[in-house]
Amino acid sequence: MSVTVDGDKSVSVPQRMRRLLRGPRPESVPVVVGTACTVVGLIDVAAGVFPRFRHSRMHTLAEVLPGALGPFAAALSLSAGLLLLLLAHGLKRHKRRAWRAAVVLLPAGAVAQFAYRHSVVGVLVSLTLCYLLVRHRAQFRALPDPRSRWRALANFVLLGASSLALGLVIVSVHPGRVVGDPSIADRLQHVLYGLFGVEGPVDYAGRTSWTVAYSLGALGLLTAVTTIYLAFRPEHPAARLTEDDESRLRALLDTHGGRDSLGHFALRRDKAVVFSPSGKAAVCYRVVSGVMLAGGDPIGDVEAWPGAIERFMDEAKAHSWTPAVMGCSERGGEVWTRETGLTALELGDEAVVDVADFSLAGRAMRNVRQMVGRIERNGYETRVRRARDIGPTELERIRRAAADWRGTDTERGFSMALGRIGDPADGDCVIATAHLPGTDDGPHGDLKAVLHFVPWGRDGMSLELMRRDRSADPGMNELLIVASLQAAGKLGVARVSLNFAMFRSALARGERLGAGPVLRCWRGLLIFLSRWFQIESLYKFNAKFKPRWEPRFVVFRTSRELPRIGIAAMQAEGFVNFSLPRPFRSRARRPCGHTPRTAQEHEVRAA
Repeated sequence: MSVTVDGDKSVSVPQRMRRLLRGPRPESVPVVVGTACTVVGLIDVAAGVFPRFRHSRMHTLAEVLPGALGPFAAALSLSAGLLLLLLAHGLKRHKRRAWRAAVVLLPAGAVAQFAYRHSVVGVLVSLTLCYLLVRHRAQFRALPDPRSRWRALANFVLLGASSLALGLVIVSVHPGRVVGDPSIADRLQHVLYGLFGVEGPVDYAGRTSWTVAYSLGALGLLTAVTTIYLAFRPEHPAARLTEDDESRLRALLDTHGGRDSLGHFALRRDKAVVFSPSGKAAVCYRVVSGVMLAGGDPIGDVEAWPGAIERFMDEAKAHSWTPAVMGCSERGGEVWTRETGLTALELGDEAVVDVADFSLAGRAMRNVRQMVGRIERNGYETRVRRARDIGPTELERIRRAAADWRGTDTERGFSMALGRIGDPADGDCVIATAHLPGTDDGPHGDLKAVLHFVPWGRDGMSLELMRRDRSADPGMNELLIVASLQAAGKLGVARVSLNFAMFRSALARGERLGAGPVLRCWRGLLIFLSRWFQIESLYKFNAKFKPRWEPRFVVFRTSRELPRIGIAAMQAEGFVNFSLPRPFRSRARRPCGHTPRTAQEHEVRAA
């Protein structure tokens, strides 16, 4: 009798049984061991915190697992549990340093099993997991993630808060042993003192006071030791675009920059880059929360794209990062999926206007025409110029105004953002400004709105930034977009890429006559989410200019990684921020892709 196993129809039942007896596949070992560490860590924490749990039937079964060291070792149980929880994620990601720590921790757990419980089964389980780690050590080759000294501060804050919360629980789970009736303030003071190894105001009957004291001291010591370790270990800062990398990328863009409207955004200086072996193509990326995010298509010759993509995937594998691509074109998605076996999903559409076909005439453009006419009658003037044609004083005023009008303290932008205005190397960028003569007494003179475009090859430009003074009349963005399109011919521009509209096709199909219930529900959900992310209003704003829509895709490995990729992308774009604030953070950054910031969202909504 034979069965099908992983596509192999010739595998017999005895062969299948032998495979099962050989244990997990090598590629599954990190997940198995990491999951075991997570379970054991949770059990150890529960055993250290709740005294009844240490005598429950569940704990009797759990005592055979590595790390569960005994009912009277609450302090050691807490420390081991937290360390295992911290270690588990690194093991699942094939991290070499996590493997080293586990190889040391598991034999120590085996010794503790025998010393505290005389549990032969516990020793065997610990040594079995350690054996799996040693045997499959080749699976744990991932290099460290980018890190800095700020990781130590984050550890101190997060682990300190966790220790404080766990300590408060430890102090409060012995109601029958507490002497008197201490208040919440007394218990909190007892926890704070206990973390530093000092006796607090709460007293207990019997040996409970020693258990609480050792547990709190272990939490404080664990917080201090891990923080000191993170503070003094070698730094691995996030990669940045070097001057040589930027020069090579600009050379590729000069030759092949017309292929992708997002190509110039590869010059963001907080990205890293990998080049193909021939140097004729490159992929720019940023690592966020273990996700290696590339933006747009590879740069350079299409024939050299596979070499750059292979380097990108090798780098992701070396660090055990999750590879993903945000906003690539249909052609780019085809190459990515063909060369890597990844999956592509349509993310939205890019609005592209052909300058030769644009006109304000006709009924379809009546709303835009009326809005622009009204603003012009109010006295507003527009100027559309290359950045190199603007004087340094005025350029500095534009840069300062754009920073002041950002709308939020959080910088946004990654895949469709350059992150700077007026850099000497970006002289080909186009800056459109709106002015209201007679209002020079303001902080930025008569300047009321700014649009910034980056080059798209030799005959195109791509919208990178929209900012406006909140006190200006609604419609500033429409005014400047129309002015830019009308002046594009004189600048040698034949095509203009506007905003990126997420899920545009779903919104458009969902409102058509005859749309099915699933499509209507999906559209309803997108409209609901538009309250926070401006999905529908941005699509309608783009549609005013009658563009042609170019689909954009997200490329990923498996569907279960999509939530993680989505959160990492939102972090990169600035919508979600899990990091601590830094005292010296540049303000010359661009909002999310082509998505307007708060002030522009107000402008889109008002329009």
